[in-house]
Amino acid sequence: MGTRGRGRLADRPAAGGATPWGAGEDGAAARGSAEAPPTRGRAERRRTARKATRRRKRSLVREIPLIVLVALLVALVMKTFLVQVFVIPSGSMEQTILIGDRVLVDKLTPWFGSEPQRGDIVVFKDPGGWLERDRKPSSDGPVLGAAKQVLTYVGLLPSGNEQDLIKRVIGVGGDTVECCDAQGRLSVNGRPVEESYLAPGNPPSRQTFRIQVPQGRLWVMGDHRDVSADSRFHMGNPGQGTIPLSGVVGRAFVIAWPLDRFHRLEAPGSLSSLARMPQAGGTAAESVGVGPVPVEPPLVMGVLGILPFVVR
Repeated sequence: MGTRGRGRLADRPAAGGATPWGAGEDGAAARGSAEAPPTRGRAERRRTARKATRRRKRSLVREIPLIVLVALLVALVMKTFLVQVFVIPSGSMEQTILIGDRVLVDKLTPWFGSEPQRGDIVVFKDPGGWLERDRKPSSDGPVLGAAKQVLTYVGLLPSGNEQDLIKRVIGVGGDTVECCDAQGRLSVNGRPVEESYLAPGNPPSRQTFRIQVPQGRLWVMGDHRDVSADSRFHMGNPGQGTIPLSGVVGRAFVIAWPLDRFHRLEAPGSLSSLARMPQAGGTAAESVGVGPVPVEPPLVMGVLGILPFVVR
């Protein structure tokens, strides 16, 4: 029969994948070159690196808007519900708080029903007639103006339209606040108050007054009494110089900047230890010798990111 139509034995692969006879080193080299992966050249490696860099850049471009949006939402939540930073523009709270200090205001606890107590330093909205100033028209264009409004709304830029003030709570609803006794001291519910926090050289008040604070309202005064346009100067307004609890923004609890003045703002024991005297309502305010009302500038809402700025 012969081998017609069949390959020669030397040309057929051996069983088990052995190297055919006669293949020798040339056969092994051919098989090795077929099985080993090709070696990449320098140009190909550079192209791969450039592609990876372009992918990272595209990923970063997609992530930046998301990062900005999350940052704005966090700032808005903090400003609305947690903590807000205010810049002190006047000396009405010296020496406790100085001009230019940044104070952190707790806005969270009022959401749980906490009310300001005597001695607390509170930030509150102008109840009407406390702040008077001329507003200058903005010179920003429509695009820049809109951008500033957004950043101001979330608390990342100072606001030029804030109507906030800062004062110390002297009397709460039902208290009778009077000044001054025979020793020239302020008294609350007939008990004299030692006010060690007053600015040097300031008496408790140069105007005599007596008022019973209505329920749901507060009697507030500045620590620098001679320059503070506080409740004493607004007894002729609705509320007899008191402010409503609903207008309280929050309680100032720490001076955050400058760093050499970083400390907590505690309520003095001379006020916080007084017993509360609930009453049905308030009485007409009595005031004598009220002079010109000092100029009271509003607080400036500071940049919310003060802590990262301090760290930097």
